[in-house]
Amino acid sequence: MQEQEQQTDTLRLSGDLSIPKGAKGLVLFAHGSGSSRHSPRNTAVARAFQQAGLGTFLIDLLTEDEETIDSRTRDLRFDIPMLAGRVAGAISWLKRREEARSLRVGLFGSSTGAAAALVAAARHPDEVAAVVSRGGRPDLADDHLAEVRAPTLLIVGERDEPVIRMNREAAGAMQCENELTIVPGASHLFEEPGTLDQVADLARDWFSRHLQNGSRDR
Repeated sequence: MQEQEQQTDTLRLSGDLSIPKGAKGLVLFAHGSGSSRHSPRNTAVARAFQQAGLGTFLIDLLTEDEETIDSRTRDLRFDIPMLAGRVAGAISWLKRREEARSLRVGLFGSSTGAAAALVAAARHPDEVAAVVSRGGRPDLADDHLAEVRAPTLLIVGERDEPVIRMNREAAGAMQCENELTIVPGASHLFEEPGTLDQVADLARDWFSRHLQNGSRDR
């Protein structure tokens, strides 16, 4: 794993890039509210992806100073256009790197990060080959949902009832290939035994299929 400092214009964001030999795709993680690239949930899912031959790029979408501000105001984590722009900037950064430029890119978003991933996918359809949302807030992507072309998997916990409703409505608004999967017994953070493993398996299979064979709804 390489700890990277990714620069978009004058902005520097920290990230962890890991690309196994013979990788069949690369997944960029857009974490959610109050989380970070060091989140145990994100790192556990990333390990499952790496074991399946997928590269991973876990980044912090906010700078350290912004994280400090957001911990008080909780505003920046909901600035979806800004976060989506940073996801897009991270994809561009990856495409300039020799070890990553040939790999198809998928986006794995959680909570508000899922909305940022969907907006980035809608704005850059040729750069994003698949999206997975874990306990996401796709409703915050608003009118961009209908513009997403990348196959999208929405994963929600059975006990996360308000978010289930939001995801069902989002799935109905999307015009691309999409699936909504509800994990039995899981709450919003998938902290119950075995539930995060199910998320990792579902997302791994989705990315393996769509990143490797290039399937995309156009």
